[in-house]
Amino acid sequence: MTRAAVTMQPEPQTMKRIPVRILCFLALTLPATLFAADAAPATTWHAQTLGQALAMMVLFAAVGIGAAILGYKTFDKCTPGDLNKEIIENKNVAAAIVAAAVILGVCIIIAAAMIG
Repeated sequence: MTRAAVTMQPEPQTMKRIPVRILCFLALTLPATLFAADAAPATTWHAQTLGQALAMMVLFAAVGIGAAILGYKTFDKCTPGDLNKEIIENKNVAAAIVAAAVILGVCIIIAAAMIG
């Protein structure tokens, strides 16, 4: 037999492994697709009534304002000096602009997190 004739014939072990691999793949993925339809729908933040909408608005506003103040205070602790003193007593406009940028940045992050 020539060398080309020997390499053209497939090995019997690979022929047996291919269907087993396909069966294993199907056995692992099929239950996941069957049970995925049985999952409960995800809950949303959408209000059903006007009262719920107003309550959520007040809640989100309080959380957002609290997080903005916390972000500003954290930034103030991370920078040298007292940012409040620099803005109020020394009338430093540059420090006020930096503080405003920090507050706006934190508020944009909070809004994006609340929207989802």
